[in-house]
Amino acid sequence: MIRTEALDRLPVRTAVPALRRALDDRGVAVLCAPPGTGKTTLVPLVLAGLTGEGPVRRVVVAEPRRIAARAAARRMAWLLGEQPGGRIGFTVRGERVVGRDTVVEVVTTGVLLQRLQRDQELAGVDVVIIDECHERHLDADTVAAFLLDVREAIRPDLRLVAASATTDAEGWARLLGDAPVVEAQGVSHPVEVLWAPPARPVKPPHGMRVDPALLTHVAATVRRALGEREGDVLCFLPGVGEIGRLAGQLAGVDAEVLQVHGRAPAAVQDAVLDGSSGGRRVVLATSVAESSLTVPGVRVVVDSGLAREPRTDHARGLSALTTVRASQAAGRQRAGRAGREAPGAVYRCWDQAEDGRLARFPSPEIKVADLAAFALQAACWGDPDASSLALLDPPPAGAMGAAREVLEAIGAVDGGGRVTERGVRMSRLGLHPRLARALLDGAREAGARRAAEVVALLSEEPPREYGDDLAAALRTARRGQDGYAARWKQEVRRLSSSLGSGSPGTGKGGSDDAAVGLVAALAFPERVARARGDGAFLMASGTGAELRDSSRLRSAPWLAVAVADRPSHAASARVRLAAVIDESTALLASGHLRVRGEEVRWVDGEVVARAVERLGAVELAVRPLKQPDPELVRGALVEGLRREGLGLLRWTRDSEQLRLRLAFLHRVLGSPWPDVSDGALLAETGAWLEPELSRARTRADLGRIDAGQALRRLLPWATGEAVRLDELAPERIEVPSGSRIRVEYGGEQPVLAVKLQELFGMGETPRVAGVPVLVHLLSPAGRPAAVTADLASFWQEGYRAVRAELRGRYPKHPWPEDPATVPATRFTSARLKRQGS
Repeated sequence: MIRTEALDRLPVRTAVPALRRALDDRGVAVLCAPPGTGKTTLVPLVLAGLTGEGPVRRVVVAEPRRIAARAAARRMAWLLGEQPGGRIGFTVRGERVVGRDTVVEVVTTGVLLQRLQRDQELAGVDVVIIDECHERHLDADTVAAFLLDVREAIRPDLRLVAASATTDAEGWARLLGDAPVVEAQGVSHPVEVLWAPPARPVKPPHGMRVDPALLTHVAATVRRALGEREGDVLCFLPGVGEIGRLAGQLAGVDAEVLQVHGRAPAAVQDAVLDGSSGGRRVVLATSVAESSLTVPGVRVVVDSGLAREPRTDHARGLSALTTVRASQAAGRQRAGRAGREAPGAVYRCWDQAEDGRLARFPSPEIKVADLAAFALQAACWGDPDASSLALLDPPPAGAMGAAREVLEAIGAVDGGGRVTERGVRMSRLGLHPRLARALLDGAREAGARRAAEVVALLSEEPPREYGDDLAAALRTARRGQDGYAARWKQEVRRLSSSLGSGSPGTGKGGSDDAAVGLVAALAFPERVARARGDGAFLMASGTGAELRDSSRLRSAPWLAVAVADRPSHAASARVRLAAVIDESTALLASGHLRVRGEEVRWVDGEVVARAVERLGAVELAVRPLKQPDPELVRGALVEGLRREGLGLLRWTRDSEQLRLRLAFLHRVLGSPWPDVSDGALLAETGAWLEPELSRARTRADLGRIDAGQALRRLLPWATGEAVRLDELAPERIEVPSGSRIRVEYGGEQPVLAVKLQELFGMGETPRVAGVPVLVHLLSPAGRPAAVTADLASFWQEGYRAVRAELRGRYPKHPWPEDPATVPATRFTSARLKRQGS
């Protein structure tokens, strides 16, 4: 029996006529409706013709999460007075509840992707609704792109709705070809915002870590909310671990504490979504409750301000969920949960001043996530570089390049990026390509059942209490009775079934530990790691890895690292889950990383030449190289010059002065005078250090290269300007006394340091390359007496004062009133008389 009254109360009903018109006219539409308006439940029923309006059509609703798909199907079935499996069904990974009469099927976006790869026409489907598209999950973006391809090429009759819980719909409207935007007004009650920052500063999140002090503060805020407000409390936390820890801290509160996340048992999820049975409730939830689910009875939200987003470190081969500050948009969505049924309040566990500095929206997953699965989907679709797909944001070129390398290494695509038969099979396993490779190859080496068991462990990381030893975690899961073990066993059955009973390797023997290590290494070949000692390892990717002091894996010679993260302040990754392997297993799993070659490098101030066998960055065998390739030696010497500087060459005073002269001419006159800065000289070693550099073999050989002689090769001989070097930038300038004084070119202006008496009779300042020199006038003892760049002015205005001072200190030297009337000299008055006589 249809619950007509409940359907009529849903605010989205007022937008249904406009949505129908948009689909009739254009076949596409963007539906914006706040959480709780019924966009996920009423709209599919109306478009399917199950409310008595219009013809019956087959509708597929794509949800971003399994929990949301199950909840939406249950709600729609309830509205029709049925149970899931009748006219309303759902399909998520490992669970399918549909029947012959199913008209509306709710699926996860991942399931819809698989279905599109098998049947691009989506035969029998009339309408597809992509729900919660504003969350920008990668699967949802990919599904939308594929569906737009299908509409354009083979199914122009297929109707497509992008449903969003926010009004930021312009991008989706453009993507769907300027689709009409239909907005539904929600019924929202006022929500009071209370800022509740911790009393003392807490450490910012990094990796998966959340400061325990923040969780303690959130727990205290929940207790405060229970005391100050009526109704149920919905508390947002970043992940399952934090939910579990907070549940422990809330023991003893006068309320039922419930947990909502993707790993929670279906019965617990159903109990939360069914509403309270009488007493107060505290619902601890991840971001799944922001918009995908409706939790009845909530009047208060406590927001930790944290969320989890995927991040990939391509350089280190590490991918993981990372704790981040939730965006402003997420904060608004969370706060809105308190005002769904009545006025409410939100306690925000951060300072109001911080709020304006938060990101406006969450990062689109395509911008930050590992793209190997996306790249495989695109290759299977026939567009390996995804250049023709209609996407709101293009995939980053670097991430796509890294994804292509992974797919090629595991045999999913060929050298041109085209999908292989093996790649097609991998794509249909519902796994990340790395795990698909581990399942297929692991089945052959270790047996299908055990490969499925290990891959199931890797596809959903075990709880922390299972420990960091993957083999021990397998044994715990086998005998476990907890929710994780139940989900693990279900996934093992699914994966074993996908391999088929005839899969090769089903009957292979060997120990569990060896099988676990092999399968983990097959999944993450760049993370096989060799011991360095004291719990430290080096992964094939080149990243260091460290185990906890209490880990039983510390004595292992090799590890297959399954899960690791690298805190922002740490040089090495922290191993969270790994398996013991031996060298032969490492070589079997990571053979494509095995290389042999000559390595000639600059190490600790000298050229070191070795023949090296490596597994990625891990050295397997090393021996000295007696006759290394001369080009490699030259490269090592250049690297030494870059690291330690050109001082490794032999620099005399004349060669240093030549470099300064050339630098002055380059600065003043430019081309053709060469740039002789360190960067320029290191970039052009072939132009000035040959043939000496190619003959050199050691550091000592560099020290024998005359830098001045080498620099002269850079002079502009071809233009004839080289012969003007001494004219434009002379080493010495002859002064009136007859002395030839060295010019110093190290500063902004050339400097001529000369005794004042030697310049008697010189009326103008000397110039080099048109630039007046800076004259340092010295006393007879060689001490500075005055500095000038204008000798004429000095004789007129400054000489009198300097003469008075020097005449008293050096009475034996001539100090004429008019220096222009006496000859310049280096000598005393007495010596001048003797010479004159």
